[in-house]
Amino acid sequence: MRLMGLDYGDRNIGVAVSDAFRWTAQGTGVIERRRDGSEFDRIAELAKEHEVSEIVVGLPKNMNGTIGPRGEICIEFAEQIKQKLNIPVHLWDERLTTVAAERTLIEADVSRKKRKLVVDKMAATLILQNYLDSIAKR
Repeated sequence: MRLMGLDYGDRNIGVAVSDAFRWTAQGTGVIERRRDGSEFDRIAELAKEHEVSEIVVGLPKNMNGTIGPRGEICIEFAEQIKQKLNIPVHLWDERLTTVAAERTLIEADVSRKKRKLVVDKMAATLILQNYLDSIAKR
């Protein structure tokens, strides 16, 4: 079964899914957040479609390792996913993943307009790949 990585943001949720062997992460898209909470339905659809058995949610920590208000929001989001989908959810330190994704896209000479469309998906891919790399080392 595959893993799904999520980069939870104010407006969008970046989504990535692992391959069947859990070696690599591929960005699959971006889910727009809604006031009605329908993003959970979309996450459930994607989890079923890709046969996801576990989800990794990026946890934005402060540079000193503490968890701030943004981290608390992500912890609550992860808890909601766990309750609604009834599958294991892991939190993964995502410090600077969005910055790394942005830099990679700039180095690839992607226009600002196109970067806005894919930066969340790329950040989710980095979160998931870092998690996959960490479990492969165990």
